[in-house]
Amino acid sequence: MNLNNRLGKIGSLITAITVFLFAICMITSFDFGGYFVCIFLSLGFIMMIAAFEAECNENTRVAGKIASVFAGIYAVLIMIVYFTQCTTIMNDNLSNEAMKILNYKYMGMLFNLDLLGYGIMALATFFIGLTIEVRNKKDKALKALLLIHGIFFISCLIMPMTGVFVYSAEETSIGGVIALEFWCLYFLPIGILSYLHFKDTK
Repeated sequence: MNLNNRLGKIGSLITAITVFLFAICMITSFDFGGYFVCIFLSLGFIMMIAAFEAECNENTRVAGKIASVFAGIYAVLIMIVYFTQCTTIMNDNLSNEAMKILNYKYMGMLFNLDLLGYGIMALATFFIGLTIEVRNKKDKALKALLLIHGIFFISCLIMPMTGVFVYSAEETSIGGVIALEFWCLYFLPIGILSYLHFKDTK
């Protein structure tokens, strides 16, 4: 197995494991754990997308490069959001005004940046999905999941602009938890199928 596939397997494994751990942290209300694993999710995702890009042929090379760029943008946004939660929010005694801006739970600026980040992630999955060459049923399912996941970009971009999210110092609403658990259930198979894809690739 060449290095590209090896890194693809590692990145896909990191992606699958961190999505699973994030789902557990949400259920158990372990906020710090959820924030922490999302940092590594972004790293695994970049590795996974880059490995898929390495497989691109002449006809899919542009789509692969677009996906890699979007993956990088996603990772930067997510690292800013969750590194801030794990450091500034956890360790500092901020004013109420600063907390409303920086604390993810207030659904303020960083919450909106988080949604933007995952919207950009959706674009990355859509474009990399265009590059997948279907060789078996697992690849067919992976390609479909990646392409359909692109739809999340629309809601992640538009919803924060509508003001639908209410600022709150309370814990995340049950509706938000259910939505995130649904996303985890959707995205976990992408990580698993990606791992199997690179495992089967010689």
